[in-house]
Amino acid sequence: MKIRFVVAVCCIATALARAEEATLPLLASVGQNGYLSAKLLYPIDDKPTPQCHSSTLVETPSGLVAAWFGGTNEPHVDNSIWLSRQSHGKWLKPVEVVDGSEGEQEDHRTGNPVLFQPTDGPLMLFYKVVPRIDGGADNWWGMLTVSKDDGKTWAAPWKLGEAKALGERVPHLIGPVKNKPIQLKDGAILCPSSTEHEGWRVHFEVTRDFGKTWKVIGPIHDASKWNAIQPSILTYADGRMQILCRSKEGVLAQSWSSDRGTTWSQMTATELPNPNSGTDAVTLADGRQLLIYNHSVRGGPFPAGRNMLNVAISKDGRHWKPVLTLERDRGEFSYPAVIQTTDQKVHITYTWKRQSIKHVVLEPQQIQ
Repeated sequence: MKIRFVVAVCCIATALARAEEATLPLLASVGQNGYLSAKLLYPIDDKPTPQCHSSTLVETPSGLVAAWFGGTNEPHVDNSIWLSRQSHGKWLKPVEVVDGSEGEQEDHRTGNPVLFQPTDGPLMLFYKVVPRIDGGADNWWGMLTVSKDDGKTWAAPWKLGEAKALGERVPHLIGPVKNKPIQLKDGAILCPSSTEHEGWRVHFEVTRDFGKTWKVIGPIHDASKWNAIQPSILTYADGRMQILCRSKEGVLAQSWSSDRGTTWSQMTATELPNPNSGTDAVTLADGRQLLIYNHSVRGGPFPAGRNMLNVAISKDGRHWKPVLTLERDRGEFSYPAVIQTTDQKVHITYTWKRQSIKHVVLEPQQIQ
């Protein structure tokens, strides 16, 4: 049954993606459909590391802050977390923030940073530590450091803790696995997370004291039909929440909650393809939902289908309209992060050919 389900979903996703590819918007240019600007955070002839990946983005009172991991290549032990702040509209020279050697007997690589600015609290930087001998994603653990000066200086990081009492399916607390948390009305920080052992499963980690103590919700599915990870959280005026997830099944997966994230519906397919690649989404101030994703399937110029990066808009989270093509070329364009700032602009960062991080600015009021 599992094999038939996966094959059916993947075939549908492939057919839809290939049929729609010819009708997708042409490569975005300045002035087109809200596309304001695009620039690399740092030039490729002056890059701090040979490769980089998995950026995160946040607005602080003094400006934008971006972070990512970089090193020789993704599996290499020298991967560390790098950060750049924007000052007067320009990105400052990247600096190394943490390198995975916080108290362990040997160095480990780091990955998947996530920045988050609570409404009342320090700037938070979550990241993952991967043991030198990596037995799989179930061996990763989450770390957290905080800044009280908008990312200029950082406190000593601490491990989020073990999760032994929560069952083997969530062996270590890892915080938000790739995409940003949301802060609930009662101040709790809801972190979208996932594990990759015994099938890919989504869960949530909740803290009410800025990372000192935690509660785990889920996993919300058993991976018998859906292998889904790396959720992003969308919110609605009626109190509902929606998550959009990367999956192995060839399409973006979704689930819904009507009780502030305590329980979630059965995972189902969206109408959008997914080549097993990370996405991110944000609820806009006008109530629309904006998604950054690879509108492609596995295969093509880049083996994982990450040679095209797109923007889609939805009013209800169920029907999506592709509105911009950010990239369409040989190479990898992937792992986006997206936020809306206080001036209502939309800011996006993503991996650009593993050589730099690209920053795109949109005017959402002009997106049709």
